Amino acid sequence: MRRTICPGSFDPIHLGHVAVIRRACRLFDEVIVAVSTNPNKKHRFDEQTRLRLVREVFADEPSVVVEPLESGLIADYAASRKAVALVKGLRNGADYDYELPMATMNRTLTGVETVFIPGEPSLLHLSSTLVMEVHGLDGDVSGFVSPQVLDAIKERDRAS
Repeated sequence: MRRTICPGSFDPIHLGHVAVIRRACRLFDEVIVAVSTNPNKKHRFDEQTRLRLVREVFADEPSVVVEPLESGLIADYAASRKAVALVKGLRNGADYDYELPMATMNRTLTGVETVFIPGEPSLLHLSSTLVMEVHGLDGDVSGFVSPQVLDAIKERDRAS
């Protein structure tokens, strides 16, 4: 079985993420979406909510497994899950410049390769931060996130 890992904080998951993960499903038998929590970052959604949203978005995709990514090296996690690759979506050259040293380090540490998937041209402007900023300024983000995520964003607003 060819297994890959698509790591990220997915805070929240947006359609750019979804497109990359769905394309990874065509290349690999199993795609583990590893939802990370950075203790140095203030997340908009807690880990359980982010895990639930990713699971809901991919409920129709049997090859997607959603797991929390515990702290530690992604290369070690990939080795422990017997993944042949990490999948990273790229929006632009800055993403490539940021990801390339990590890809090289991960390959050096455990032999895991990194597969770069270019983002969908119509979604290259998306980031979780930008989606939330636009929403916070009363902009319509329904074209950038799944209905489940939009509902979670609205629920978060009601709870605040």
